[in-house]
Amino acid sequence: MKQKKNNGTILVVVMVLSWSQVVDLKSSNTHTQDSVSVSLPGDIILGGLFPVHEKGEGAPCGPKVYNRGVQRLEAMLYAIDRVNNDPNILPGITIGVHILDTCSRDTYALNQSLQFVRASLNNLDTSVYECADGSSPQLKKNASSGPVFGVIGGSYSSVSLQVANLLRLFHIPQVSPASTAKTLSDKTRFDLFARTVPPDTFQSVALVDILKNFNWSYVSTIHSEGSYGEYGIEALHKEATERNVCIAVAEKVPSAADDKVFDSIISKLQKKPNARGVVLFTRAEDARRILQAAKRANLSQPFHWIASDGWGKQQKLLEGLEDIAEGAITVELQSEIIADFDRYMMQLTPETNQRNPWFAEYWEDTFNCVLTSLPVKPDASNSVNSTDNKIGVKAKTECDDSFRLSEKVGYEQESKTQFVVDAVYAFAYALHNLHNDRCNTQSDQTTDTRKHLKSETVWYRKISTDTKSQACPDMANYDGKDFYNNYLLNVSFIDLAGSEVKFDRQGDGLARYDILNYQRLENSSGYQYKVIGKWFNGLQLNSETVVWNKETEQPTSACSLPCEVGMIKKQQGDTCCWICDSCESFEYVYDEFTCKDCGPGLWPYVDKLSCYALDIQYMKWNSLFALIPMAIAIFGIAVTSIVIVLFAKNHDTPLVRASGRELSYTLLFGILVCYCNTFALIAKPTIGSCVLQRFGIGVGFSIIYSALLTKTNRISRIFHSASKSAQRLKYISPQSQVVITTSLIGANHNDLDGS
Repeated sequence: MKQKKNNGTILVVVMVLSWSQVVDLKSSNTHTQDSVSVSLPGDIILGGLFPVHEKGEGAPCGPKVYNRGVQRLEAMLYAIDRVNNDPNILPGITIGVHILDTCSRDTYALNQSLQFVRASLNNLDTSVYECADGSSPQLKKNASSGPVFGVIGGSYSSVSLQVANLLRLFHIPQVSPASTAKTLSDKTRFDLFARTVPPDTFQSVALVDILKNFNWSYVSTIHSEGSYGEYGIEALHKEATERNVCIAVAEKVPSAADDKVFDSIISKLQKKPNARGVVLFTRAEDARRILQAAKRANLSQPFHWIASDGWGKQQKLLEGLEDIAEGAITVELQSEIIADFDRYMMQLTPETNQRNPWFAEYWEDTFNCVLTSLPVKPDASNSVNSTDNKIGVKAKTECDDSFRLSEKVGYEQESKTQFVVDAVYAFAYALHNLHNDRCNTQSDQTTDTRKHLKSETVWYRKISTDTKSQACPDMANYDGKDFYNNYLLNVSFIDLAGSEVKFDRQGDGLARYDILNYQRLENSSGYQYKVIGKWFNGLQLNSETVVWNKETEQPTSACSLPCEVGMIKKQQGDTCCWICDSCESFEYVYDEFTCKDCGPGLWPYVDKLSCYALDIQYMKWNSLFALIPMAIAIFGIAVTSIVIVLFAKNHDTPLVRASGRELSYTLLFGILVCYCNTFALIAKPTIGSCVLQRFGIGVGFSIIYSALLTKTNRISRIFHSASKSAQRLKYISPQSQVVITTSLIGANHNDLDGS
């Protein structure tokens, strides 16, 4: 139990436990899988989270074991064995483990991590303590699991993001051997998270360094949905923009993508033929399906793949796709083979490795056989037997006792093994320094923790018969957050592979990468990954050794080709890339980025470099097409004028008054305006004539229709009301009719202006 717990933390504890109880009730069908774990007693317990099984369909866990996950789990057990048998590290103190399966799923991993929280809260239960001689109570060494002091894992960044948010509430530090998402470096959110691998920020720099080395300035990118792909591609795009590398197409692979999605992505890439370089920041399974889609497309011009460590140097990923992947350049975390771990793995069998409840499944999957007699596993037998039944359907032979893991059966040390071992040793050295500072022991406190035991390991741990632990209460009860800041981040040592291991203040490991090229073997149909360079604070690449797909010389992936005549360059975002866009027919190319209007009466030359004056073409007054309309207009004006004069002479006669003289004058004026518009339409185009055309036609017809509408409405209202009432109607006086007509004319004129 931590020394300091405020009310807020206690409230969170209650809420988390309540939620976990609900999850347990609703997930009874996965209870068996939840109960399976690797639990080894010790004075200090380290938790472990590894993807032992792949994702399930309709269930958190699938039936197939994940080779990488099993190897990483065994790497943790291997490192724990070495530490427990090394007299120079934590003498008199045994490290125990509590390892769980995340099933490659972030939400399931979060549920599993609640076991670490519950184990930590068991400190409140005094039954797990003993006082053999009346001294300070100490944790029983035979406890299956105790309070978790720290956690190794998870592997996927999405898993670590979920788990880190939970563990930080209970001050449980976490060291991941594989999660590389950039956001995990944010100490305001993940203040107890560290990793023995670097963040993807450095990998993104390495990928852009490769592009610049080949003088590629125009590439496409594909990334997977999720924290790994999204944070990684974000850093890559930022680095590319700053270094004038243009992104032609940026595509995301949804988590539930089908073949149609991948075919669509390839189709979009083909629309940018100049971007022959394609950067993949994807999970391994997504990278394979992209290659499958490229093969289905039967590309006439192949893409040149530049891939992150999601692809890395996996051989199985490219089975059946070697011709499409040839020439690919991939980045992989620089790691060394730990020969002693290979010896450790090659001596394991299901009979001797009973502490790993999933090893039997791994064994059957590796050798494609069925174990007829499995060792008894009290806490995992149900799960193993159920899996046996599933595998037994496909298996054709029984497992032979002589089977052993070797290169002949496809065994190859997983690339993250070194980083799992480094994570365990980081905790061990930090705990050793904490022990020296907090516990008054007679042990030699001047031991150089930078040196590890070099002799061959006695792999299975030897638990001391002495029940009294050297882990004093001050050490066991030391706050996890203080341990992380004061001890874990300050460790520095040389690991089993001879590499330096240390953390920066963000908890990130050193950035070291191998640059690989997928090449065909000489005089053979086989393929291999060949190291063509390294990246450590800068790129070192031998371009002469690079092999390209169907190319004898280095291909180009140019940003943009020169634009054709009459086209300008348009920036694509804030990068150096451009797309060519045509100027409008009335515009000329002012500069390579701008089109400008030639202006009134001007038109661009064919080369679009300048403009010339247009000959103004208009109807001549002596044209037949002008004379006929003018004759009709003159006749109409004359007749209309005569009618106006007659109305004026007979202004007060009963006939004129009865016809509505005010509206009649308005109607005649509108007709006169319409006839006059004929001359404006025929005249030479000028600003004045164009204004008269636009204004006169609309106003003339508005006057006519408004007067007719008002007069018709007045007569209709009079006759309609005469049959009902003798009372005089409102708004039928001449003044009212003029006001109504004027209002309609104004309204119609505004509508014409708006259109």
